[in-house]
Amino acid sequence: MARRPSAPPPLTAFAVLAAVDVAAVAADLRPLEWLVKPLLAPVLALHLWRRTGARRPFALAGLGLAAAGDAALLAPGAAAFAAGLALFLGAQICWSAEFLRAGALRRLRSRRLLSTGYLVAWAAAVAVLAPSLGPWLGLAVAVYALALLTMALTAWALGRRAACGGLVFLASDLLVGLGAARLDFPGRAVAVMATYATALFLLVTAFAADDGIDELRPLPDRAERETAPEGSAVPARRRGAVPDDELGGQLDPGQVDVLPVDQP
Repeated sequence: MARRPSAPPPLTAFAVLAAVDVAAVAADLRPLEWLVKPLLAPVLALHLWRRTGARRPFALAGLGLAAAGDAALLAPGAAAFAAGLALFLGAQICWSAEFLRAGALRRLRSRRLLSTGYLVAWAAAVAVLAPSLGPWLGLAVAVYALALLTMALTAWALGRRAACGGLVFLASDLLVGLGAARLDFPGRAVAVMATYATALFLLVTAFAADDGIDELRPLPDRAERETAPEGSAVPARRRGAVPDDELGGQLDPGQVDVLPVDQP
């Protein structure tokens, strides 16, 4: 009996769909873009579900909103754009919530300069785009951009891969904003699609990685371990392990075990 060919892994399917979508945008094949683009986020959601099950509920919800937002933004008109913006606003909030579960606030307390830089970039982008968007759309874009900035900042909780995904998402949506403000240039639409697909890939693979981070109870820092009650058990790094700050917050499960505080 002939063996049925197995379906391609979700990440392989995503790579093919993303390449087809970029080509469809470059060739202005709208029907093909309508067919392919709404599938990108669901395929990544399948990968994430296979890797984590229900451990990343906000990430999965964000991907669902992103898929709906992709479909909305394919339709012409201001109403469709507003609907897409609202859906992606929900996606950014969901992803930020997932990063907060991974201990983003604790990490950002030691990165105040980084946070300031992101806020300055947000203010500069809004100042450039708002005059061309009009008062209401300008306000909506400013609110969405703040949510996007929050997602990009909190992404540092899962390390450099997630942080890069947040930055690439910022770049992609800045290109979208330039188009909305009628500040177009050749190749902008292709750049939007390429950066968007890259950002989704980086974020989802960071969510799916088994990096040893407890989303609900972040790993305590050195000060917390030193001040913990004697005899209590806290996560401790083995000798010779690379400090987690150098890894952007990602720890190999083999580098972490539980030791009593009073043990040298």
